[in-house]
Amino acid sequence: MKLELHRPDAVCLSLDTLSWSTEHLEQSHQEFHAFTWVQLLELPSPFSFDEALLLCQHSDEQWLAWIPDYGEIVLHTSQFCQIRSELLARQADA
Repeated sequence: MKLELHRPDAVCLSLDTLSWSTEHLEQSHQEFHAFTWVQLLELPSPFSFDEALLLCQHSDEQWLAWIPDYGEIVLHTSQFCQIRSELLARQADA
């Protein structure tokens, strides 16, 4: 069974359209943890939510996630980022 990571019908959001600042969000420096919400940069369908709940790590660069009204999906780390409020909270704790 082959996993399709980049679906042709997926909706890609440009960083310019997101309502929050992407300063300091370098993908290589982000640490992800199970049972946290993330912001999707690539939507699996035009009608899906733009956030997902990470369930467990699937591989070094992939996570099994749940998207409301869509279901489970395997996401590559390039398809999502931390939600800004969580990022700010972590910076405040440091």
